[in-house]
Amino acid sequence: MKHVIIGAGAAGIIAARTIRELKPNDEIVIISKDEHIISRCLLHRYICGERREDQLSFIEDGFFEDNRIEWIRGGNVNKLDASAKIVYYSGSSTTFDTLLIATGAKAFIPPVGTLRTAKNVFGLRDFGDAKAIAEIVETANKIVVIGAGFVDLDAAYAFTRLKKDVHIIDVAPHVLSANLDAQSAVAYQRRFEDAGCRFTFGYGVYDTVESEPGKISQVILENGQALDCDFVVVSTGVYPARELLDGSGVVIDKLAMVNEYMETNIKGIYAAGDVAGLSGIWPNARRQGEVAARNMCGFETVYEDSFALKNTVNFYDLATLTVGVLAPEDGDIVITRTETDLYQRLILRGGCVVGAILQGDISNAGFWQYLIKKQIPVDKIDKPIWKISFADFCGVSETGDYYWQHA
Repeated sequence: MKHVIIGAGAAGIIAARTIRELKPNDEIVIISKDEHIISRCLLHRYICGERREDQLSFIEDGFFEDNRIEWIRGGNVNKLDASAKIVYYSGSSTTFDTLLIATGAKAFIPPVGTLRTAKNVFGLRDFGDAKAIAEIVETANKIVVIGAGFVDLDAAYAFTRLKKDVHIIDVAPHVLSANLDAQSAVAYQRRFEDAGCRFTFGYGVYDTVESEPGKISQVILENGQALDCDFVVVSTGVYPARELLDGSGVVIDKLAMVNEYMETNIKGIYAAGDVAGLSGIWPNARRQGEVAARNMCGFETVYEDSFALKNTVNFYDLATLTVGVLAPEDGDIVITRTETDLYQRLILRGGCVVGAILQGDISNAGFWQYLIKKQIPVDKIDKPIWKISFADFCGVSETGDYYWQHA
C-alpha cells in the first residue's frame, strides 16, 4: 500500500508516524510546500531571535530516515485526480492508494483599503511569513497588529521583545475573546501593556493610507483614529488551503467535507486539520491525523470532536487553560475564585460542570476536563466544589468510568 500525505504540519506528521507504527512495510510519501518542518507555535520566537530556524521543528532528528518516509519538500501540489489516484506537484506526480489532505489554512486578509495588495502587510501562518517579518522588523519602529487572538499576541510578544512600538486593534471587547472571559483576558492585556503595547477595542479598520505605492503608512479605524505604522500584521481569521480540491471530485463547502472517519466523499481520500474545519487547534489536529491514519490502514476508528480543549495560553509566564463551554447560558451557575495571580471559573449546567477556566494554576486541569467530558453530576457532593477531587469517587464502573457516591 502506498499512502500519500499532503502537508507536513501537526496532522500530517502524526498521520505518517501512525501509519508507520501500524504498517511497517507500507510506502509513505509526504509532500509539503515548506522546506522545513516548523511548529507555528514557535514562529514568533524566531522573529524576535529567541529561536533559530533549526530550533523550530517539532520532530526528532532523523524522523524521515528512521521511519522510511519519503519527504518531497518544496512540492507545490496543484492538481488532484481522485479517480486516477494521482497527485500532481511542481512538474511531477505520484500515485496513491490512500491520500490524506492536511494542507492547513491561510491567513485571511480583509478587503479593506490596500491591506490585500500592500507589500508591508503580513499574516503569520508559516515560516515564509515569519522570515519576511523578521527582515522588515529590523528597520521598523511602529507596528499595527489587526486582531487580538493567539497569533496576533504571538506577533506582538515578539515585537515587544524587540522594543518596538506596537498598537493592537480588535472589534472584540478584549484580547482572546474566543478563548477567555473578560477577567482572565485582562491579566494578559496588562502584561502586554507593561511591555509597551497599546490596545484599541471595539473598532475595526475603515481604510488605509499609503506613503508610496504598495506601502501602508497609516491604518484608519472606524472611529476615525489614524495609527501610523511601518508595517501591519493581520490575523483576523483563516481560510482552508483547499485550492487543489477544485475540480477533483472531493466535495467541498468552504471546507473539505469529511465523515466521522475523517474520510471525504471519495473512498480512500481523507482530510484532517484546518482544511477539514474540525477544531483545528494543535491537539485536535494531531488527533484527526491519527484517526485518519488508522482508517487509512484499515483500523476503523471514529473521530469524536464533541469535547474540545479550547486551548492553553501562556504569555509572560502566566498560564491559562480553558475547557468546554466558555459563555454561560440562562440558568447556568457560574462559580469563581480569585487570588493573587490566580483566577478560576466553573460553569455548572444541570448539576454538571460544562466549562472551566483555570488561570495561574492549571495543575488540576485533567480532573475538570474529565468531569466535563463525562458530564458527571457534582451538585450532590457535600463539600465546596473547589475541594472536590478524584478521591471523592467511590469506584469505577464496568465501562471504566468513575462515579460518585451520592448521599
